[in-house]
Amino acid sequence: MTRIRVGIGGFGRSGCNIHGRWLVEVPEQYQVVAVADQLPERREDAVRQFNCAVYDDYMPLLVDAKIDLFINALPSYLHPTGSIAGFEHGVHVVSEKPTARTVADFDRVVAAAMAAGKQYLPFQNSRFYAFFRKMRDVIASGVLGEIIHVHSNWGGFGRRWDWQTLQEYHGGNLLNTGPHPVDHAIMLFGEEMPQVFCRMRSIQPFGGDAEDYCVVVLYGENKPTIEISLNSYLAYPPSDMYVISGIYGGLAGGPGGLRWKYFDPAQAPKQEFWRPWSRNREYCGETLPWIEESWAPEATGDDFQYLSRSFYNNVYDILVHGIEPEIKLDQVRRQVAVMEECHRQNPLPRRQMVG
Repeated sequence: MTRIRVGIGGFGRSGCNIHGRWLVEVPEQYQVVAVADQLPERREDAVRQFNCAVYDDYMPLLVDAKIDLFINALPSYLHPTGSIAGFEHGVHVVSEKPTARTVADFDRVVAAAMAAGKQYLPFQNSRFYAFFRKMRDVIASGVLGEIIHVHSNWGGFGRRWDWQTLQEYHGGNLLNTGPHPVDHAIMLFGEEMPQVFCRMRSIQPFGGDAEDYCVVVLYGENKPTIEISLNSYLAYPPSDMYVISGIYGGLAGGPGGLRWKYFDPAQAPKQEFWRPWSRNREYCGETLPWIEESWAPEATGDDFQYLSRSFYNNVYDILVHGIEPEIKLDQVRRQVAVMEECHRQNPLPRRQMVG
């Protein structure tokens, strides 16, 4: 069985705890032969985990290590630079999120991939959530009718004091967590580029300057309005990650399961419009023939492991068997465009960091 030789750039939270944690489970498909990280203790962890070569910078790894695939888990602001370097050294690239801060940078990476004849594989792991696939199936079935509104909550109450609170490192809720729900929203919206409304605020009690409150609204003519909440000050988060409104019913839920209700308009009561005023001072009221359904996911264990497995199974089939990528680059480009527009609408002041 073909094994893909892998180099990992950055062995922090993502490189170690998401990518590395899964790849060590599938040695028949992937062999991690090199890891780069600035911190010596992380390099020691990589040697223990993979018995691999280690480097204190990703560029020597790309020059010296014999790899097929570079996993770009560098700090966010280095994602475009690291991906382009991978292509210039003739390897395929998996890029962590955000792939880029601007559409111009994203396009530069895509151009480098095309020039090298290599695959550019954005790590949109949340696309593989079982609940999201089922949710799209229910919508596509038409039982909810035209979708009017989607509310998506990815917030909670949590203060941060790490590099993800700094604009200079491309931190903030939108670029950190946002690629997950914005990717979902792009898929639910359709093939067109949505119009965007966004409000951000940087509170950051420990000195950062990136946003920790963000609400994004996507909309368009004859399209659903999709509202995304990325609020770090949500002490009472709703129990449902998604609430969807359609003209014949609705759906609610998230990773733990879904429920939806709808009616067949052909079976609904026929009503005659009241003219000129309400009859007998009554309010409108009717009993609809609701149909209720639900879905629960199969036990998959740890979500991160399941999502990583699904993503890397797809990557393996792309590189070894030549199938089409699940994650299309035009979809990711629209995601980047949405997030760039959000930042354009909300220019946040930068704080001078000392020390």
